[in-house]
Amino acid sequence: MPKTECPDPAADLVRRAVRDYESMLTGYVCNLSNDPEMARDVVQDAFIKLYAQDPARLDGSGLKAWLFTVCRHRALDLLRRRRRLVSLEDSPMDQLSDPDPAPDRQAADADETAFVLQTFRRLPVNQAEVLRLKFQNDLSYQEIADITGLSASNVGFLIHTGLKRLRTLLAPEVAACS
Repeated sequence: MPKTECPDPAADLVRRAVRDYESMLTGYVCNLSNDPEMARDVVQDAFIKLYAQDPARLDGSGLKAWLFTVCRHRALDLLRRRRRLVSLEDSPMDQLSDPDPAPDRQAADADETAFVLQTFRRLPVNQAEVLRLKFQNDLSYQEIADITGLSASNVGFLIHTGLKRLRTLLAPEVAACS
């Protein structure tokens, strides 16, 4: 007679979370830490913590925000312990490019990307973080608020002022290209 396994709701929740969020979480932590190895460790720790949680409590709309919050707190704890500043110099975003563009287009894209990233670095840290969470990870204001410990209205204000500041900083470059 075949052995039947008892379903494990916690394991199922972790499997789904890994499938749906692992890549997104790793990218987020890598942006915070500028350390891909640390990012993988932090995300793995978050999934281990998820397994210990009550699946009924987290299975639903709050799972994504819970995972981002756990990853953020763990990454910031590790960075504080290392007492080092987070640098965007070697951000994975620097490596993004179109597949097989022409050399002249590739050079222009690299220049544009470098300029935008350099401009993005001029934003206050809190504005840059909420903008990343919103536009790179497609999180709602409430999810960002849950992750950062800010109010949803404060998140909205930071996103608004961050975008406004980016527009102001990028305006001379955009005008020069016209």
